[in-house]
Amino acid sequence: MKQVLEFLGVIAFLQGGVGLVHEFTGWLSGWGLVQGLDFLDGREVYGSVALLVLSFALFAAAESQKSG
Repeated sequence: MKQVLEFLGVIAFLQGGVGLVHEFTGWLSGWGLVQGLDFLDGREVYGSVALLVLSFALFAAAESQKSG
């Protein structure tokens, strides 16, 4: 379970980072999950920040799991 949480944390972190890079620079236009969600139209920065916060929560949850 720890590895699954870490994997999901990495995915959320990358998607949040890509979303912020796209919003502030215009690069990586086809990579972001947030840009493809219609209900976040005009709120992509908030969605990307939420993904970054989610990734830190997933990392914390993975760290609290017993190893082994």
